[in-house]
Formats: sequence, structure tokens, C-alpha cells
Amino acid sequence: MTGKTHIMGGIAATAAFAQTSNYDPAIMIIAGALGGMIPDICHGGSKIGKKLPWLSKLINGLFGHRTLTHSILFLIIVNALLLLFIPFESIRIGILIGMASHLLLDAATKNGIKLLYPLDITFRLPLTMKTGSALESVVLTALTLIVLYYGKDILVYYL
Repeated sequence: MTGKTHIMGGIAATAAFAQTSNYDPAIMIIAGALGGMIPDICHGGSKIGKKLPWLSKLINGLFGHRTLTHSILFLIIVNALLLLFIPFESIRIGILIGMASHLLLDAATKNGIKLLYPLDITFRLPLTMKTGSALESVVLTALTLIVLYYGKDILVYYL
């Protein structure tokens, strides 16, 4: 998936989750957008990889693409780090939801992900697509509609 789809996926997932939680929805959504990008830190051409090229190169050199950073293990590691350094629950939950949305979206690609890393098992959903394809544009449009649907409720929260 492309960066814009991952960002919108993080926003859509956190906007939907915010409806059922007591967390600050705006903070969650911003954190969800960031979380939607974090797993691609292992790819130098990604939005986050371009911002932190030294870290991207290091992670890619050690683990490759779509392995550690696209796994449950990475979610656990990030959660532990967030618990240590970020005292705001809305940020922590938003980042984790955004990251989970990233994993789900990449599991819908032909290459899939190593969800159970370090086990060398590729996980992919039954319906897959090519990154940047017309089907991905449909997914991006659907995610945008989800954001618009839940966004109206979030606006009401602040009014």
C-alpha cells in the first residue's frame, strides 16, 4: 500500500475506535496517522523512511522489509516503549491502532507480511492487490468515506 493509504487507514481506524472510547478523538486520530506510517520505517522510500533515513537503513539492513516492523512482536515492542515514554493513553492507543491498520492493509497485498516474525511465515488476506493499483484506490476511497462518516461525530464532540 502507498503512504497515503496507510495514513488514511490509521485515521479511519482511530476515528472509528474513538466512537467507542473515552479517549480524545483528535489526539487519537493524529497519533493514528503517525502509527499508520511507522511500520514502513524499514523502507527507505516510505514517508517515514525519508524523514529518518539513518534509522530506516539500519532497520532494513538488520531485518529487511515487512518482517519485524510488520509483526505482532513489533506492536508489543512499540507498546512497551510508549508505556515507558509517552504518558498519554490517547497517543499510545492511537499509534497502536494506526500500526495495526497498516499491518492489515499490507496483509492485503500480494507480498503479505511476516505477522509472526521471527517465524518465516507469510500472512496475507484472501483478497490481495498490487500496491498503487486501481483496487488500492478503491480501498483509499472507502477509508476516506469512513473518515468522513465518523468525522462528523468527532466535530460534534468539539462543538
